[in-house]
Amino acid sequence: MRRSTRDRMVVAAIALVCAAASVSPAARPIRGLSLDILTALRWETFGRRQDPAASPAVVVAIDEESLRTAPLKGAPMLTWTGEIGRVLSATLEGGAKVAGFDIVIQTSIEQSEIPFGEGMLGEKVRGFDRDFLRALAGAAASGKVVLGESLGGNQAVRPSPGQRVAVRQQQNIRPLNVHIDSDDIVRRLPLSFTVNGARVPSMAVELASRALGATPEFDDRGRLTLAGYQVPGRVPNTMTLNFEGGADDVPTFSFADLRACAVKNDKDYFRRWFAGKVVIFGSVLDIEDRRQTSKRFATGIEGARAPRCAAESTPVTAGYRISTIAGVYIHATAVNNLIQRNALVEPGPLSRFLISALFAALAAIAAWRLRPLSAALAWTAMIVLGVAGATIAFNQALALPIAEPFLASLFALAATIGFRFVVADKDRRLLQKSFALYLAPHVINRMLSSSKLPELGGETRNVTVFFSDIEGFSLIAEKMSPDSLMELMNEYLSAMTDVIESHGGYVDKYIGDSIVAVFGAPADDPDHAANAARAALDCCTQLAELNDSSALFRECKLAQRIGINSGEALVGNFGSRRRFNYSVMSDAVNLASRLEGANKFYGTTVIASETTVALAGEAFAWRELDAIRVKGRTQALKIYELLALSAGLTSSQATLIANYADGLAHWRAREFGRAAQCFGRSADIDRPASLFAERARVLAQNPPGEDWDPIRTLQEK
Repeated sequence: MRRSTRDRMVVAAIALVCAAASVSPAARPIRGLSLDILTALRWETFGRRQDPAASPAVVVAIDEESLRTAPLKGAPMLTWTGEIGRVLSATLEGGAKVAGFDIVIQTSIEQSEIPFGEGMLGEKVRGFDRDFLRALAGAAASGKVVLGESLGGNQAVRPSPGQRVAVRQQQNIRPLNVHIDSDDIVRRLPLSFTVNGARVPSMAVELASRALGATPEFDDRGRLTLAGYQVPGRVPNTMTLNFEGGADDVPTFSFADLRACAVKNDKDYFRRWFAGKVVIFGSVLDIEDRRQTSKRFATGIEGARAPRCAAESTPVTAGYRISTIAGVYIHATAVNNLIQRNALVEPGPLSRFLISALFAALAAIAAWRLRPLSAALAWTAMIVLGVAGATIAFNQALALPIAEPFLASLFALAATIGFRFVVADKDRRLLQKSFALYLAPHVINRMLSSSKLPELGGETRNVTVFFSDIEGFSLIAEKMSPDSLMELMNEYLSAMTDVIESHGGYVDKYIGDSIVAVFGAPADDPDHAANAARAALDCCTQLAELNDSSALFRECKLAQRIGINSGEALVGNFGSRRRFNYSVMSDAVNLASRLEGANKFYGTTVIASETTVALAGEAFAWRELDAIRVKGRTQALKIYELLALSAGLTSSQATLIANYADGLAHWRAREFGRAAQCFGRSADIDRPASLFAERARVLAQNPPGEDWDPIRTLQEK
């Protein structure tokens, strides 16, 4: 098996294993986290999606205000029955479709056997619950009330016997139990229960079905269809609750305020706020029936938020957010989901696995193709986009997983990076480390990516050749010991190589004190001429810094000459079949060497050909030096001196260029006297101008014949 095939199989296996692990039973504790995060993100992103007044369910809250308001203040709940009956009747008369009780009053004060006077307390208050029971019986007769009970253990928590009789026993009593995930979070609600061998709808299902006037239909697997709406549910016989964020999604009325409103018989208020609603009585106290739900990161400050009816009581509003909500809001949310048909849809196990596998595969590919930091950034961007997409889908009641893909992709990213470091890149790192001192990094990477050894041969490319040499190197070598000379050259060549490579150049070879570099190969570089020019300027700057700061250079100041030429060249592997180098070969290389040597005659530092100047553009300040023929070539060419970047050109340099250009123009027009004057302006400070001034004065005194050629032939290399 080829190594590349093996590596691909390993990366694919990593992605699949990580995806499978993320949806395995071991990851079950984090599975519900997706719902919690998406609920919070949707709330922060989209805010309140609908007017709370449009909520099908409303809550009558037994709250702190109710406990502090007369006549309820200081009285136990079982003595509130008459007032509860009064509020129940008022809400139903106001047009409520059905009322449910999330509170269970297990006993009646009429059954109290506590001694009181000469008899029992219960005997003394006989008939105390009459108004409440009459209200229950009247509502039960029209199917508009449902009491709650809590199943579990050997004995259920049920309403008092009198209440059960008033509502016709189990006909109007439904379970209040909720579904708790393995992490003790409520995210789902049971749809039905088995009581005495019969299927009984849950409180929320019963309230929604009576409000809709439809009978709930269950199939063999416990799936519910209500008024044509097939309720989705990943866990059998449950629905996934679609909680809104904040604290005002379900209109909430303080029981104390409604009692005062009922006493003053404000029927308009009850019709305005309760007509067509499902009313749920429940406790919202901080010490009773509090649950953590998938809304735990998106809760709000609770309180009596609906418009008030009476002024006899004072609202009590909490001043801080807590992560739990009152259990009554769980049932109210379920009722809203069933009536509005927006219960959450959760993908099944296969869909979750495929989504996790996709994210794990993308992370593994990024880790395989990119450097670790780049792969981590790509993974972060992928997760952000994935969460954004899941939030948008969640706004449409589709709960896509985010926790499982996050874990799967994170582990796949880490595992693939680890595999690369320990196994796959081991040989690559060894080869790169071993050959980095001999071959260009681009050559090594190309060889590794192709999984092929280098071969003889090359290709024609348009490149720029950079040739540099140290001025007077023979005299320097003669004065220094071999060890000192080697130390000096190593520092010089290292500094120049760093500059060249920082501009994208490839150092082809060192020939003694000379450096031969190529721009535009082996890596493509459309700006190879400009980059070579920048490298030349920076090499001059770097050498000046070495001469000033390095202890080795203080005793032996160095000067360099640089030649630059652009043109077609053959680049590739040259040599014998057993040993070869990656190099460049063409007349462009020879010309760059000649241009470097031309600096000796003109007393300049950097000379470039007219081809390079045309390709480099206007970002550089060039001075046309002359038109020359170099040794070994018959064709003449114009040569230019590189002075600076255009943006950094000084006024004195600009004057120098202008005077020289004027002199050169007169020279070529055979106006030698005027040429001598122009060159003479800078002759004292400029070697090329001094040379031309002397030549012009000689020709002014001894004019040449008609066959005079303004092109200088350089015989030295």
